Amino acid sequence: MNTVSRREALKTIGSAAAMLALPGFAPNVAKNKKHIITLSFDDGFKKSSIRTAEIYEKYKLSACINVIATAHLPGFELPSEYHNWPVGDFGLWNELQDRGHEIMMHGYKHAHKNEIPLAEAKDLIMRCIDFFSKELKNFKPGESIFNFPFNASTPELEEWLPTQVRAFRSGGNPINKLPYAGQVKLTCTSHGPDNIDEHLNSEIEKLLKQPSGWLIYNTHGLDEEGWGPLTSDFLDRLLARLVQMESVEILPSGTALARVWGKTKTK
Repeated sequence: MNTVSRREALKTIGSAAAMLALPGFAPNVAKNKKHIITLSFDDGFKKSSIRTAEIYEKYKLSACINVIATAHLPGFELPSEYHNWPVGDFGLWNELQDRGHEIMMHGYKHAHKNEIPLAEAKDLIMRCIDFFSKELKNFKPGESIFNFPFNASTPELEEWLPTQVRAFRSGGNPINKLPYAGQVKLTCTSHGPDNIDEHLNSEIEKLLKQPSGWLIYNTHGLDEEGWGPLTSDFLDRLLARLVQMESVEILPSGTALARVWGKTKTK
């Protein structure tokens, strides 16, 4: 769908989303939090990230925002047409972090790690770690999560990465085991290139039908920004409903793991 027709379609979707009842969502009477939900927002679009943070703050929640280290710099080469929106810089990322949101790595330049030589992929990851260490306040690699661009990893990178970071996120079954000490691989799903409201709703329904689990869903921008955007009004109403469910907890991935990992794993 081209940009113009896509935006027109999203206006219709946004109106319809206001009436969406999220079928299948019934309050769970369990006393313990048996279902964790992480919406993992990638790419760091400025307008979307600010709005996402505002919506999460409305419900006293922390958003999970993953940003490309160099996307804000002049001359940054767009990975695809779905990155053609203004992005935030580390002034914004530090501000949002200070407000309680989680800022994590989404690559040095959003390279497809399973399409380049292993040495080059490792070098880009180390550059990303170094960039974050310099620009993001209080950044500690051993407490961080590397969120693979395109959710594309390799067995070699997955074996090596835990020596550099606490964990990494790649593609796979979106319902993970509840966080446990030693958990280094997180898997997620995504959907696109058009609106994802209904798809996200269906994935949450699948989670809630299980006795327990941790759903990690890879989102991107809001409304018209990015690949597979989420309607901001839908997100608002979704969080309003989820926070009332006794079995559900909405957490950034790093926070979820920190509870069980305890001390920093690596330097």
